[in-house]
Amino acid sequence: MTTPATEPTGSATPDFSLAGAPAPRQNRTRDMQLIPEALARAHMHERRREADAERQAARLIAARRMQRRAERVSLRARRALAMAVMN
Repeated sequence: MTTPATEPTGSATPDFSLAGAPAPRQNRTRDMQLIPEALARAHMHERRREADAERQAARLIAARRMQRRAERVSLRARRALAMAVMN
């Protein structure tokens, strides 16, 4: 039996379906199909962690700003009180 000239020997891949495949092969194929979903889930988890860290940093900066403002107002009030007592 000879093969046609358009097809080199050994190049044809056998057709197969997973219907009669053993369970480990089906699980591996299912796992391979779920890899992009797992990667997307990991990416979203990382983005959520980064967003939480950025929000926490923004809150810390705002708290420090408010603390400095409160210290300036307190110092101003103390000076005003000292001036009032001296007069």
